Amino acid sequence: MIDAKIYDSKDEISWCPGCGNFGILTALKTALAELDLSPHQVVIASGIGQAAKTPHYINVNGFNGLHGRSVPAAQGIKIANKDLKVIINSGDGDSYGEGGNHLMHAIKRNVDITHFVHENQIYALTKGQGSPTTDKGQKTTMQFQGVLSESFKPLAFAISLGCTFVARSYSADKDHLVSIMKAAINHNGYALVDILQPCVTYNHINTYQWYKERAYYLDESYDPTNKVEAFKKSFEWGDDGIPLGILYRENKPSYADNISHLNEGPPLVDRQWNPMDAEVFMEDFR
Repeated sequence: MIDAKIYDSKDEISWCPGCGNFGILTALKTALAELDLSPHQVVIASGIGQAAKTPHYINVNGFNGLHGRSVPAAQGIKIANKDLKVIINSGDGDSYGEGGNHLMHAIKRNVDITHFVHENQIYALTKGQGSPTTDKGQKTTMQFQGVLSESFKPLAFAISLGCTFVARSYSADKDHLVSIMKAAINHNGYALVDILQPCVTYNHINTYQWYKERAYYLDESYDPTNKVEAFKKSFEWGDDGIPLGILYRENKPSYADNISHLNEGPPLVDRQWNPMDAEVFMEDFR
């Protein structure tokens, strides 16, 4: 197995002390090491936000793009080089707010990408505004009277669109998070993992203690292939309990599996291209 230290970055980490992002970063390095993936085999894509700083803090290939635009970039990377493990690390605002439209269509296509959402239920980089998943009524630095809209249910959203791997884990439980990350990375298709990540600076409601009192683990009696039951579980939240584990998993062809010129032969990036080959397609326009 690869030593996880190989993924250590020299960049100074700017997250707040106690931030749940530290646990996610440590678990990600451990998962990659246990999967025996060298840095050159992995790409971490992100948008904007505290979670989106992850590519700077891990020694693998990285792409840091615009707010909410990590998904299309990750799709392009995977389509160009099918041999790479492409992983998105972004927050709930970046993934479910600005990037929601891209997420929806990538799930429908079932592109072979792993998407880790750092779920702190707040816009932390921009000082604590409510995010799509902030609970209704919760007061923030901008919603002084409390958030007025209902909170977005990301796992229900993903399951309803046919996402082939939907899971939830917790940044404070490294062993569980590593196991979920490994399963998601090895999954052939779009894998969405919502990772509960307390924000110690701007979210004083969803704290470590709050999650400890409510989160529970799905046991062996739970069937992740039962879509109806998975959909029911996806709505459990708060005092009703918060399920952790793989809620839904389905094996079906990925986007590239359905396109012969993508899955047959070497990756597109390794193929020889001659601009003059396009001449045959230009004849009809002359």
